[in-house]
Order: sequence, then C-alpha cells, then structure tokens
Amino acid sequence: MLEEKPVTWQGTKRAPLVDADVFPKTESGHLDTWVGVGGSPQSVVRTARYGLPLMIAIIGGPPDRFAPYVDLYRRAAEQFGTVAHPVGMHSPGFIADTDEEAAEIVWPGYKLVRDRIGADRGWPPMTRAEFDSEISHGSLYIGSPETVAQKIARAVRTLDVGRFDLIYTTGGFPAAARMRAVELYGTEVIPRVRELLASDGAST
Repeated sequence: MLEEKPVTWQGTKRAPLVDADVFPKTESGHLDTWVGVGGSPQSVVRTARYGLPLMIAIIGGPPDRFAPYVDLYRRAAEQFGTVAHPVGMHSPGFIADTDEEAAEIVWPGYKLVRDRIGADRGWPPMTRAEFDSEISHGSLYIGSPETVAQKIARAVRTLDVGRFDLIYTTGGFPAAARMRAVELYGTEVIPRVRELLASDGAST
C-alpha cells in the first residue's frame, strides 16, 4: 500500500523527482500495490519479503505450471514473517455470445501482436492451430460466458488464487465487441464463476 503523498526520489535512469504529486487522488488516500511476476522465483521471493500482494502474469501455457510460485510466495512470507496476501492472476481473454464468435474476433489482432512480440524474442509466427490449442488447454480465456467461466473457475481452483483479472485489449477489436465483452464478463461470467466456486467450497 502506497500513501498518496508527494515523492522525492533519485535514481539512475531518469531525472530526479522533487515533491512530485499525482492527481487525481483516491478517496482512501492510498494506492493498493501489487507486484506483477511472470515466472521469476527471485521476484516471487522479493514480493514476499516486502509483504506485498503477488499478481502472476500467465499469458501462455497451462496455468497449473504456476502453482509452485504460489506455494513459494506463501512459504517465503512465512519465513520472512510478512503477510501472504491472497494471490492474483491475470491472463488474456475475450467473451462473446458464442465460442466461435469470440475466437474469430480475437484471432487477427492477437496474431498481429503475438508475432510482433515473437519477432523480438525469436519465436516463430503463431499458427491458428496454436491459437486454438491455447484456448482449449492454455491461458487464453476466450469463448462464450459459460466456456470462460468454467475455465476461470478451474484456474482459480488449481492455483488457489483469490483474484482473476482478464486482459481483454490484446489486439485491435471493434469498440462494440469490447463493450459486449465487458458486459458479458460483468453480468454473466463473474456471477457464474462465483457460483461454480461456491459449489465446491472455494472462496474468492
């Protein structure tokens, strides 16, 4: 948690800050701070050492491979004597009325962004088969409200996380489709995830 007060700071990569303030301010007077980690054990341990909440960025592959990081965070917090906050995760996704519609909306823009990043990292261009496989078995939460809700609930159960954030802006989607995705996420996906988790005693 960061208090919203003027900051004086000096580093090596930018000009120093002298009584710098940020507006607008929150009603609470502080900013809740999460540390985003993409798979570095050292980053997980550092987050625990400072007693900050952990947000795991899962953008590809099966989410269950991150379970050891959740365990490491909790064990490290215990050893440091800090607080192990409920862990969060975020992954890309998109919701439409049907699975097919969601995939067709996302595919062109997602491939463009993924190939641009991949070119810098030495990855081959993404194929449609890889995209479809990532939807079925990996960390793309793309589909109808029921499909996405079932997949989120499985990930929350598997990783025992307390928060799930959906990244729905990867690629150039039409504004109307984005608005529909947000509407479906709030009115159908989230209530359904809560229902699914309540049915097996999970809490989030």
